[in-house]
Amino acid sequence: MADPVLDLRPWFTAADELINAHPDGLDWAAWMGNDLPVELDIGSGRGWFLHNEATAHDDKNIIGLELDFTEGRRAARRLFKRGQPNARVIGGDARQVLRKLVPPGSVSVAHVLFPDPWWKRRHRRRRLFNAEFLDQIVGILQPGGTLHSATDVGEYWGVISSLVDHHPRFERLPELERAVPDDLDHRYFTSFERKKRAEGETIDRGFWRLID
Repeated sequence: MADPVLDLRPWFTAADELINAHPDGLDWAAWMGNDLPVELDIGSGRGWFLHNEATAHDDKNIIGLELDFTEGRRAARRLFKRGQPNARVIGGDARQVLRKLVPPGSVSVAHVLFPDPWWKRRHRRRRLFNAEFLDQIVGILQPGGTLHSATDVGEYWGVISSLVDHHPRFERLPELERAVPDDLDHRYFTSFERKKRAEGETIDRGFWRLID
C-alpha cells in the first residue's frame, strides 16, 4: 500500500482550495497570523530562495507561488520540517492567484526569478512575463513597492527590462543592482541560479520601484 500523502497545510495549499475558502481574496494578517509585510516569490520552484529569505528575515512574510505541485510541495516540506512561521507556498497558476487571491496594493516586493523562457517561438505566448502580467504586478504592489526579476536568457531579459523600463508606473533602482555583486550573498540564489553561476552563465537582474 502506498504511503499517504503528507498534509503540508498551511505550508502548501492549492490555489483552488484557497479561492473556494476565500472568494473575496486572502487577508494576509489572518492567514499568516501576523501583520508583517508580504513578499511574493513568483515561480518559487524548489524553494531555495524562499526558504533562505524567510529564515534570514523574520520581519517579513514570503509567499511562494508555484505551478508545479511536485516542486511546490518539495519547497513546503522544508518549511514544514522547520515549522517556518513566515513562509508559505500556494500551488497553482500565478496569474490566477494574483487575480483572485492577492489583495490590491498588499505586497511589498514581487520576486520573479528565472521565469520559464519557453524556448520555441511558437510557445512564447505561454511566457509568464508579458504586459498583462506586469499590469497585475502593478495592481498588487503597494505604493513604493519593488519588483525584482532575474534571468539567464538574454533575449528574455530584453523583453522583461523593456516592458518594465517603459511602464509609466515603474522607475529603475540601479543602486540596488550595484549592491548585488557577482559573489552576492547566497540567500539571493535560487537553486537554478546556483547551477547557472557554476556553469559561468551571465545573469541579468533588475529592481524597479512602483511610483504614483
